[in-house]
Amino acid sequence: MARHDPYQGRARELAREAGLDPDGRIERPGQRSMPVWCTFREAARKEHRARETADAASAIAAKKTQVPQFQNSPVKVFGQHDDATVAQMRNCMLVGNVVAGVICADGHLGYAQPVGGVIAYEKQISISGVGFDIGCGNMAIRLDTPFSAIEDRVEQIIKDVSRTISFGVGRTNEERVEHEIFDDAAAWTASDMESYRQKAAAQLGTVGSGNHYVDLLRDEDGLVWIGVHFGSRGLGHTSATRYLKAAGGKNGMNVPPALIDEDSELGRRYIAAMELAGRYAYAGREWVVQRTRRIVGGAVTDSVHNHHNYAWCEKHNGRDLWVVRKGATPAFPGQRGFVGGSMGDDAVIIEGVESPEARASLYSTVHGAGRLFGRREAKRLFTREQMDQWLQDREVVLIGADLDESPMAYRRLPEVIAQHAGTVKVLHTLRPFAVAMAGHRELDPWKD
Repeated sequence: MARHDPYQGRARELAREAGLDPDGRIERPGQRSMPVWCTFREAARKEHRARETADAASAIAAKKTQVPQFQNSPVKVFGQHDDATVAQMRNCMLVGNVVAGVICADGHLGYAQPVGGVIAYEKQISISGVGFDIGCGNMAIRLDTPFSAIEDRVEQIIKDVSRTISFGVGRTNEERVEHEIFDDAAAWTASDMESYRQKAAAQLGTVGSGNHYVDLLRDEDGLVWIGVHFGSRGLGHTSATRYLKAAGGKNGMNVPPALIDEDSELGRRYIAAMELAGRYAYAGREWVVQRTRRIVGGAVTDSVHNHHNYAWCEKHNGRDLWVVRKGATPAFPGQRGFVGGSMGDDAVIIEGVESPEARASLYSTVHGAGRLFGRREAKRLFTREQMDQWLQDREVVLIGADLDESPMAYRRLPEVIAQHAGTVKVLHTLRPFAVAMAGHRELDPWKD
């Protein structure tokens, strides 16, 4: 039995309003034909999201809990976004001790707060804003290995990476990873996550699915880079779920952010859990990068590493603030970051610069190219042949992935970076030549 599509009714109405037969068929080379109404599904979904954000705004306004000094705080918007994303951000700004907000150019709807959304709070943290994949981030290393030295064995290398690194949901690492984080009893106790320590130990170094990956790239000098993107796996998801419930928060797209005070007992325990998950995410990415380096060969000559789903205590305009970056990368002057495009697109190494625009951004920038289409919509709109042709044209070898991660579902990274001109500069442009991701049958509850 086909699963009910909540947007079908309105999509059919839109098709009829356009003078089309909703049940007419549209031929798609390489795939089954689809009914005409499916082409109106995205418009129906956007209408639905707009109603949801309007309802959420009304519910938040009815509570009138925000004190005057935090009302009407500024929001800096980079790039163009759909109305629902901007409305979701403005709803977040109506709750708590909000000082400033930012939507980065790769922004789109997220759970409670937009991905690419940054909010600075005074003495508070948004559990919803940090999200479920605490400490998700990007890491890249440069090797002294020239691409020309491995060009004839790229396919075998990426196959070995895919076999060695565990991709997908609920996986454990076949190679037991010893790390000092598991000996830090005080951190596990303070975070109240002691019961998850053994599972975390077994999962360290697994990548997950969705938009999580291991990339092999080359720079303008022909040197090989290894880039990865993933987070804290089950440890982060379990921590977020536990503390979201304890704070009385809700899981969903258009729900008020769940805030905690930094000096409350719950706040202190959550901060400890967030910091533990962040350390764990760093350890996992470092292990995967080094394990991949052993397969490729060569020595490390440079390394760039940072989170994007996290809250940092920072000073802005002389005030100590908690800055929550959901799918946004910190980019203080001189701070470097690795930002991946979609598979098959160039990635970049960037560096933050000082400027009025950078200060307005809360020294934040993009964490990727940003989605244009949701996962289900991408599978409806694009074909495997289109995705394969895209990769073939760019000479990228792909292991795993599905149409929901197709390059056509994403913005183009150079255009996104250009929207942040004056806040960051590009140090290196990296061209991918091999990508490993989870297989198309893998669904991962530990991504955000």
